Amino acid sequence: MKIVKLTNESKKNILENLLKRSPNNYGKFEAAVNDILADIKENGDKALFDYTKKFDKADINESNVIVTQAEIEKAYTQVDAGLIDVIRKAIVNIRSYHEKQKQYSWFDSKPDGTILGQKITPLARVGVYVPGGKAAYPSSVLMNVIPAKVAGVEQIIMCTPPDKDGNVYPTTLVAAHEAGVDVIYKAGGAQAVAAMAYGTTSIPKVDKIVGPGNIYVALAKKAVFGYVSIDSVAGPSEIMVIADESANPRFVAADLLSQAEHDEMASAILVTTSEDVACSVSNEVDAFVEQLSRKEIIQKSLDNYGYILVADSMEEAIEVANEIASEHLEIVTQNPFDMMTKIKNAGAIFLGDYSSEPLGDYFAGPNHVLPTNGTAKFFSPLSVDDFIKKSSIISYSKNALEAIHADIETFANAEYLTAHANSIHVRFE
Repeated sequence: MKIVKLTNESKKNILENLLKRSPNNYGKFEAAVNDILADIKENGDKALFDYTKKFDKADINESNVIVTQAEIEKAYTQVDAGLIDVIRKAIVNIRSYHEKQKQYSWFDSKPDGTILGQKITPLARVGVYVPGGKAAYPSSVLMNVIPAKVAGVEQIIMCTPPDKDGNVYPTTLVAAHEAGVDVIYKAGGAQAVAAMAYGTTSIPKVDKIVGPGNIYVALAKKAVFGYVSIDSVAGPSEIMVIADESANPRFVAADLLSQAEHDEMASAILVTTSEDVACSVSNEVDAFVEQLSRKEIIQKSLDNYGYILVADSMEEAIEVANEIASEHLEIVTQNPFDMMTKIKNAGAIFLGDYSSEPLGDYFAGPNHVLPTNGTAKFFSPLSVDDFIKKSSIISYSKNALEAIHADIETFANAEYLTAHANSIHVRFE
């Protein structure tokens, strides 16, 4: 890995390089995506099934677009029983964590007859997109579905592309069934996003679309925002590790590579105050890469977006961590909890030698759907809050309104909105 002295200039160059990975920079794909969206909006199921034939080579129609109970039962026979047991254990942890996020309606009444409050309502229908084939991640199924279930969403549908024989990846089906998905559709790509956004004869319109996908899926979600809500326009995965001289270089190297293996645009960055740690981690990374199954992807990721930054102080390390605002941030220092209090921008923060990033990906409970590309400065992880909406409640008695009606009329008249003022005035003529 590249070892770079942390300076203002190197920090600026790294930030500019990382921003090249943003989905906002892939305009060359937008025309193709927009054509697919328009076709689905206009032609519904016909276009959806045509695209499925074109891209997935599968003969899907209105009679087989929905995954059957028999297909789900068959999937259970194709998935290792040990993995099913692990999925069930992970569900317990994920549900327990997200149940602590639940919000409830509240009302505040005063003696003068004023009642103010907030009504919490779950979304009616949510669509979860799940990639297919080798990019099928049952952990992402759990992370997207369980908070929606905890929030009380009435119906959760899922779209995932079939293989050429019209089958869905078995672990995807098992994870979806265990998490509580109501209906699973054999549809993928931008066309599936369009179907969930606009509705077709087979696939109902949803209120919100969540879930990861390739650049076409990401751009489709971005384009339909407004017709429906979305979770985010996710960019490539990323990890940053802050380490001092106490860090275990072998652990740090392994953790950096856990994200570099996602794809060639993933980012892995170490910031350390120790040149010895920097050199040791670089050597450990080189050794690991030769052993790992996805070494070509890992090497390209490291060549393009991998850095080992040597900082003069922990204050500098914290500053650059807050500037980059990484999706995953590990702190492996002598006092990680103290360091954590100084971090303002990160999707998920992992503290100590035994809290490596994959713990959060699969099992601990917090959501692994996290803000990327610096958006942790203003976005949060996927949560129960993403699957509810809030309505304000206002009720005033006559006496309560009478006490302040002149103030409201003054405000309305100052904005030249005389009908607003009159709506209050007529009650006290």
